[in-house]
Amino acid sequence: MSTQKVAIVTGAARGIGAATAQRLASDGMAVAVLDLNADSCQDTVDAITKAGGSAIAVGADVSDEAQVIDAVDTVTDKLGAPTVLVNNAGVLRDNLLFKMSVDDWDTVMGVHLRGAFLMSKTCQRHMVDAGWGRIVNLSSTSALGNRGQANYSAAKAGMQGFTKTLAIELGRFGVTANAIAPGFIQTDMTKATAERIGVPFDDFIKACADDTAVKIAGQPEDIANAVSFFAAEAARYVTGQVLYVAGKPMN
Repeated sequence: MSTQKVAIVTGAARGIGAATAQRLASDGMAVAVLDLNADSCQDTVDAITKAGGSAIAVGADVSDEAQVIDAVDTVTDKLGAPTVLVNNAGVLRDNLLFKMSVDDWDTVMGVHLRGAFLMSKTCQRHMVDAGWGRIVNLSSTSALGNRGQANYSAAKAGMQGFTKTLAIELGRFGVTANAIAPGFIQTDMTKATAERIGVPFDDFIKACADDTAVKIAGQPEDIANAVSFFAAEAARYVTGQVLYVAGKPMN
């Protein structure tokens, strides 16, 4: 029987999720590339398989319980029981509080928090059965508060509390749970933010880079590298932590 570990990365069609899926595959894991639409995952899957790795595309709305259960069952049937889960799926519905609709609030909470809850709950039984598991949740520096992001900030702060609780509950079963809180990362999502506020993306990138201590813009691979550490055997004594990957000190 193969001892290859199986990972699920949500929101893996592009950006941080795609880079993370490719990194975990290069680490030797079989990877389920999960996003809302399986077809959108094909580029990520192709990149992994072209490099000699193993991956499948899976379509699911992480905020829908039935779809999550079906997706995890599909992964288990095709690749094996997942023992590494990266909850990366996310959406933005930015607006000032007085303009923010209930749908904007619910959509962000549904994908980020409900999605992480459903995926973690469904995958943890496989980890407990195996006596080994890794859950990595994507938070954000916005968890510390950010104008125009009451929904996103609340969801990302909630992700940190969720992570710490998973660490406490699952640690005795050999399962760790940690969170990564990126600062500015150059992705399609942050490009959309620049467009929304009417700033050319190159100018937006430069301003964000200038605001860091290292004077560079973060790339998806910077987050993937951190996920790789948390997902590794070597990180067995690290759990319930929030790692800010932001190019500068964060409080």
